Amino acid sequence: MVFSSIPFLFFFLPFCLILYYAVPYSWKNGVLLVFSLIFYAWGEPVYILLMLFASGVDFCNGRLMTRFGTTQGRRRFFLCCSVVINLSVLAFFKYADFLIMTFNSVFRTSFAPLGLGLPVGISFFTFQTMSYSIDLYRRKVPVEKNYFTYLTYVSMFPQLVAGPIVRFATVNEELHSRKIKKEEAEKGILRFMQGLFKKVLIANQVGAMWEEIRLLPAVQVSAATAWLGAAAFTLQLYFDFSAYSDMAIGMGWMLGFHFPENFRYPLSSVSVTDFWRRWHISLSTWFRDYVYIPLGGNRKGVARHLRNMLIVWFLTGLWHGAAWNFVLWGLYYGLLLALEKYVWGRRLERLPAIVQHAYTLLIVVFGFVIFVFDDMGALGLYLRSMAACAGNSWWGEEFLWYVSNYGAVLFAAVLLAFPVYPWMKRKMSSLGSVGGAALQAVSLAGYVLLFLLTTAFLVNDTYNPFLYFRF
Repeated sequence: MVFSSIPFLFFFLPFCLILYYAVPYSWKNGVLLVFSLIFYAWGEPVYILLMLFASGVDFCNGRLMTRFGTTQGRRRFFLCCSVVINLSVLAFFKYADFLIMTFNSVFRTSFAPLGLGLPVGISFFTFQTMSYSIDLYRRKVPVEKNYFTYLTYVSMFPQLVAGPIVRFATVNEELHSRKIKKEEAEKGILRFMQGLFKKVLIANQVGAMWEEIRLLPAVQVSAATAWLGAAAFTLQLYFDFSAYSDMAIGMGWMLGFHFPENFRYPLSSVSVTDFWRRWHISLSTWFRDYVYIPLGGNRKGVARHLRNMLIVWFLTGLWHGAAWNFVLWGLYYGLLLALEKYVWGRRLERLPAIVQHAYTLLIVVFGFVIFVFDDMGALGLYLRSMAACAGNSWWGEEFLWYVSNYGAVLFAAVLLAFPVYPWMKRKMSSLGSVGGAALQAVSLAGYVLLFLLTTAFLVNDTYNPFLYFRF
């Protein structure tokens, strides 16, 4: 079940909220747990056992660590058990076939792939459960003594399948005692709707254009059109994933939880370093706190710092998918971040802001071409098309056709990818009560009209994927 679907919007979510608000506080976690398990089991009920197993392992390890971890060695033993089991499960389901095919390719063997389906959200809930064990080992969080409370944390449907990656420390107090405020619930509804509009009206539409361009024969795609397609995929991925985070955060507010922000207008960044402070923040900070800093960070000399950066970005790429293009994508960013740190970063800061933006966008768009093609042959062909080296031209009439047909949604996407809307809100609010009232009236009418338009798109069953389900 996806958030941008008729069953979720008009049946699952309303029924969940009505029941959640109606029951006494002591029952709210139970209602949330039941609906979360239904949500996860909707598409692939068998894998709910995997999530129950993963949460059970970390819950039991946590209790054992607290009960018998009287020495640092014993605590480390229980931590290792948790980490090894979690990573083994993730590796088996996500990387087994990748390793088999790589082994076959290198040693010319013919072992049959296992053909395992990828459990939805496994990369996200595995990192969540691991963060609990690591933080418990570091004595940064108290042990959770109620398994069903812990399972509610792991399975909470707003952030279960695509984040943001919520750490136990972030929601521990709210799991046990939270207040559902009318103002925050209303704010949550608006945040959810903003994400819904971004997903259906922007991400899906620019995504449809990208799908058309990527299927064209290389010789028919001019370099300009190939770059336009790459930009469209970048916008699709940003609006698709940030929309999901918006909807998750909004539903969190409705339920009395406060999830971390996951995106802060990353396409307005002025460097690659700045981009990764703004894009998928919960993943970047997870690798920083649980891999990069324990390895030594930048504290032990340049050589070790470079090593640590490459390890982190190799793992970041591999986390996204079991294919060599993801590894290449991760190392691409690791190299660029190292170059910014030690070669041209200070020179970049002295350039005009528009040049810094252009530099960053060029790197990001090119990087997402690496990201999208898990077939290395197809990746090479598309890169040749972008360089007009695939028997194609630099310019073609199809570029103007795509711009004219998708011009409105491209304009809206580019506009909303930058902090224009918050700026407009501040300007309107600065006009006093009259400006605030006008903004409120216009916003209300806009939300109603956009919701009706979004519903029409969903009823017509148009292109409506969710890209991060595959990760």
